[in-house]
Amino acid sequence: MSVKEIAQFVDTVINNVEHVIVGKRQAIELVMVALLCDGHVLIEDIPGVGKTMLARAVALSLGCSFKRLQCTPDLLPNDVTGVSVFNQKTGEFEFRPGPAFVNILLADEINRATPRTQSALLEAMGESQVTVDGNTRHLPHPFMVLATQNPIEYEGTFPLPEAQLDRFLMRISLGYPTFEEEQQILINLRRAHPIESLTQVVDIKDLLRLQPELWDITVDETVSHYILRLVRATREHYDLALGVSPRGSLGLFKAAQALAAIRGRDYVLPDDVKLLAPAIIGHRLIIKPESALRGRDSHAILSTILEETRLDLSEPA
Repeated sequence: MSVKEIAQFVDTVINNVEHVIVGKRQAIELVMVALLCDGHVLIEDIPGVGKTMLARAVALSLGCSFKRLQCTPDLLPNDVTGVSVFNQKTGEFEFRPGPAFVNILLADEINRATPRTQSALLEAMGESQVTVDGNTRHLPHPFMVLATQNPIEYEGTFPLPEAQLDRFLMRISLGYPTFEEEQQILINLRRAHPIESLTQVVDIKDLLRLQPELWDITVDETVSHYILRLVRATREHYDLALGVSPRGSLGLFKAAQALAAIRGRDYVLPDDVKLLAPAIIGHRLIIKPESALRGRDSHAILSTILEETRLDLSEPA
């Protein structure tokens, strides 16, 4: 396996996306980690910081199919998965695929859709397939959901249930740009938006070829035990009603392999796990109501867990 090839592939995509998204290399890198792992990403941030542009730029760079689904309260499940329509000429029902039948689906403001519509994405995100009228149809590969939501405005929204949050490999945010970064954004937008001139720089077939090779990245027993201790600590923490699921621990394991490959290594470091933990673990933690009243939040709790969890070869206590 050529780790260098994986690193070069991702670096080419990131450099291209940075023509549109200025100063957010780590966020773009995390999206590429999720893409290599066949994972989904929830981008939680305020309006106007580039969430939609990030999704479009990644899709254009890969040359893959892309659709944007604007979530609203009147959106129906069939608006996501597709619907069977009666053809009067043939006398038969024909299936018309919904926006889910793409490589990258942008579910914009996902928390504005009703729980019934949100649940239409559960099977797609978990199994890469949808069931309509009793028929199961497979989605294209790769299939990735990039969902966005505003963490400030909650009026008229439907919070994502724990089961759906757990389907997302990671939750990230972009944040405000620095003074210098915003100045560069203004310069870039003087004539035309850079997204209009963005072109494909890699072949999606190369991504499919590189994905299986991630499992060959070495994860020492020390590091795997460290991941398990972090996960167990969230399940046993007195401030948490719900800790990380086995899906979360597997996601952290595989994402660490992907990050190591992107950094040009064929082995995982504990620092890879620490860097990824906030994005992969944070949204899976449910705080007890009494702890929330005391001002405890998932970021502070996770920071404490990362500080206190030891790294050694001994079996978990």
